[in-house]
Amino acid sequence: MITDRHQKEIPHSVVHSIKQRRGGSHIKEIAIHAALFACGILSIFTTLGILGILVYETVQFFQEISFLQFFGDTRWTPLFVSKHFGIWPLLCGTLLVTAIAMAVALPIGLLCAVYLSEYARPNVRKVVKPLLEILAGIPTVVYGYFALLFVTPLLQNIIPGMAGFNALSPGIVMGIMILPIVSSLSEDAMYAVPQSLREGAYALGSTKLQVSFLTVVPAAFSGITASFILGVSRAIGETMIVAIAAGLQPRLTANPIEPIETMTAYIVQVSLGDTPHGTIEYKTIFAVGMVLFVSTFVLNIISQWMRGKFREVYT
Repeated sequence: MITDRHQKEIPHSVVHSIKQRRGGSHIKEIAIHAALFACGILSIFTTLGILGILVYETVQFFQEISFLQFFGDTRWTPLFVSKHFGIWPLLCGTLLVTAIAMAVALPIGLLCAVYLSEYARPNVRKVVKPLLEILAGIPTVVYGYFALLFVTPLLQNIIPGMAGFNALSPGIVMGIMILPIVSSLSEDAMYAVPQSLREGAYALGSTKLQVSFLTVVPAAFSGITASFILGVSRAIGETMIVAIAAGLQPRLTANPIEPIETMTAYIVQVSLGDTPHGTIEYKTIFAVGMVLFVSTFVLNIISQWMRGKFREVYT
């Protein structure tokens, strides 16, 4: 702060220049603050707009179809002459593909994270981690045709009687797609574990493997769990892989070699333009979308709760 005594010692032009600079910096800070606030408000209103449309159209749907039909029936044929609106075949297909994807992504992703965090040299880590994360940037349409044209014929040579469209092939490819999410977030969580914990474990006679899996992994459990749940959310919301390679046939089955249909694939099927706008068939996509939204929202809440519950603070 410039006092009156300092103003007598400093020329008036210099004092005036300092005040102008401070005023200009203050205006810039206000402008940046306003821009960031506007971006945050825009994202909030966008989410509220999406949720509002989903709620409105879902209410319109349930004015014609009861909850008992929607959650009690085991057949989903809203586009057929004999209409059934049971959501369970779509839920079953979604959960089946998600389970296959996570069975691929979780163990491989965790092992990759352990290697990058505990075994890889710094130069190797700097190269391997970005290359692994490139998988997340490949378009999902490419993954879908990779599942249909490469993975499915390969599996048909191993599994006799496997259908051309099935749940196993897109599930495996989806697991490969989710791999960067699980491995990168888990590796970040393990890399943040204090080095003192590792040194303490080594001092007690632990081997490298024991330190990795009995010390570092439990210490980073909150971040690893969050990466797993985020991976599940990503698998549930995936669209193009299952739309291309799963078959678009809603079946209440747990057989991975049969054609199935997921919630996202059904939304794509109806959104192609053949279903008239405003009909009950068209409104089904909003009811299915609401179930999908609630599922992913609950998983994200669980992820945040798990991070808060199992986070360990080290000093």
